Amino acid sequence: MTKDATTPQVLFVCVHNAGRSQMAAAFLASVAGEAIRVRSAGTLPADQVNPVVVQAMAEEGIDLLGRTPAVLTSEEVADSDVVITMGCGDACPIFPGTRYLDWDLPDPAGLDLQAVRPIRDEIARRVQELVKELASLT
Repeated sequence: MTKDATTPQVLFVCVHNAGRSQMAAAFLASVAGEAIRVRSAGTLPADQVNPVVVQAMAEEGIDLLGRTPAVLTSEEVADSDVVITMGCGDACPIFPGTRYLDWDLPDPAGLDLQAVRPIRDEIARRVQELVKELASLT
């Protein structure tokens, strides 16, 4: 896949692709529909999406059951217009022409539902801001 001049491509990246990046991608896909191509990946993907994250997103009407963490590839980064990292550090490749943002958010791994909800809500807020920003660019 290569960059499409008409459809912005956003890639969310975190280490395990089991929590933050999954929530962000799901929120963006639910808000943007076909207007934005959304993907998520991890530098060291887990075997499954965090069950507490699945539960927290279900509270928002978003189903993460059946999603599988994916490994980050250089091609995905190169094909993206915006790459949003969430704690992957130096493991994310850098390509000219790609915009990089870092969302410093707590990792939901090992947290209970009550502790994951504020992380989920902050991701939802940031996704709303991102949608407004991307809409103003097109």
